[in-house]
Amino acid sequence: MPKQSKRYRKAEEEMDRDKLYSLEEAMQKLKAAPAAKFDETVDIAINLGVDPKHADQMVRGAIVLPNGVGRDVRVLVFAKGDKEKEALDAGADHVGGDELAKKIQDEGWFEFDRVIATPDMMGVVGRLGRVLGPRGLMPNPKLGTVTPNVGEAVRDQKAGKVEYRVDKAGIVHCGIGKVSFESEKLWENASALLDVIFRAKPASTKGTFMKKIAVSSTMGPGYKVDPASPLKTD
Repeated sequence: MPKQSKRYRKAEEEMDRDKLYSLEEAMQKLKAAPAAKFDETVDIAINLGVDPKHADQMVRGAIVLPNGVGRDVRVLVFAKGDKEKEALDAGADHVGGDELAKKIQDEGWFEFDRVIATPDMMGVVGRLGRVLGPRGLMPNPKLGTVTPNVGEAVRDQKAGKVEYRVDKAGIVHCGIGKVSFESEKLWENASALLDVIFRAKPASTKGTFMKKIAVSSTMGPGYKVDPASPLKTD
């Protein structure tokens, strides 16, 4: 196990490991902890009462966070003709077709964070499945990244759209902003994400859906959150 920094140990000493914090308290504690030398990402981990091995218990989707994610998202769009101009006008960083696919395949070029494609370009994009898939970059109609409305899709990504997906252990990990955000804005982002995940509860699941929640910064310890607290405002 790597040696923990003095800053981490100090933050850990000041937290109550046996306490379930409200979501609001957890954000305040996280912000009050000793700061790192960079603007850390705030991450939320949600342990769900699902079995991801069953297709009908897969929890996956996307949401535009109310206050964005605190960083510039580089967007690549596969489109042509009028849709190419629409994507560029919306702020896409890279737009094209076969030439971009070739650059990715032959040069290992990955200077982008999100990929969007019009339906007619999926023949080109499909050939990139082996390189985009493992990186979580493959466009998907269910996530709004395969769409004829590329302008809207680009604006959503630039505004702070995040994707969430339950992993093999039944946990959703998602970045919800930066430590520099006001605690209220972090709370708003976390609440919006938790709400959309709660509403995505599969009908086939039994028992408690949201079992455990924790929030942490990149270099800090995790604060355990009472799973009921984010839902009390609903």
